Amino acid sequence: MSNERLRAAMAAGGWTYATFAEKTEVDPKSVERWVNQGRVPRRATAMKAAEALGGDVHALWPALRQARAARAVSPELVALYDRRADVPVSRYTDLFAQAREHIDVLVYAAVFLHEAYPRLNDLLRERAAEGCSVRIALGDADSENVRQRGEEERFGHGIESRCRLALMHYRPLVGVPGIEIRTHGTTLYNSLYRADDQLLVNAHIWGANAFAAPVWHLRRNGAGGVFDTYAQSFDAVWATATPVQEE
Repeated sequence: MSNERLRAAMAAGGWTYATFAEKTEVDPKSVERWVNQGRVPRRATAMKAAEALGGDVHALWPALRQARAARAVSPELVALYDRRADVPVSRYTDLFAQAREHIDVLVYAAVFLHEAYPRLNDLLRERAAEGCSVRIALGDADSENVRQRGEEERFGHGIESRCRLALMHYRPLVGVPGIEIRTHGTTLYNSLYRADDQLLVNAHIWGANAFAAPVWHLRRNGAGGVFDTYAQSFDAVWATATPVQEE
């Protein structure tokens, strides 16, 4: 199917296949295919062509508008899990083991990590000894937000108990060079597990325990993306959190 809008726009501007190809930095045969076969160029090339013609790129190639609307997946998304329970614990520990610069954990409790992988503290010590910065932010069991979360999940005082248990698990790491443990009382919208440029985000759903909520695995793809949004969120909570002192 030919592209009559493109053909008319080129004719109005006095463009030949050769001159338009030179302007858009493609082969003349590519331009011929755009016109006669209705081929759609890459978005960057189409934008350049539309600018040369003084037209609307989506009017010339409506398929590009449809393609953009259909691309609902972020280039930073590696995987999406329906529930945290579907994520193998090895996914977390493998990411931590590969980290060279940053390990950041923002949770209320997440005691499932220690329960399923008793060597977690040893792993974090090893990474810190290699120069990796380890920051763990746990929920303050005495905070109002933690108490309310327990009511919303119909978990009662269980969430508070798990926050205390999580602190017991991590307390042996207090004072280890390169590792810092803090407690926070913020409203937690997502639990975050970062290892360098990869991040597991456990969304929180009102009334549901975190194990039943989805997890997305992100890999940073340039500045200003979804990964950086969550990383900045961690830093904001970390700044309000209270360091856990050695006993």
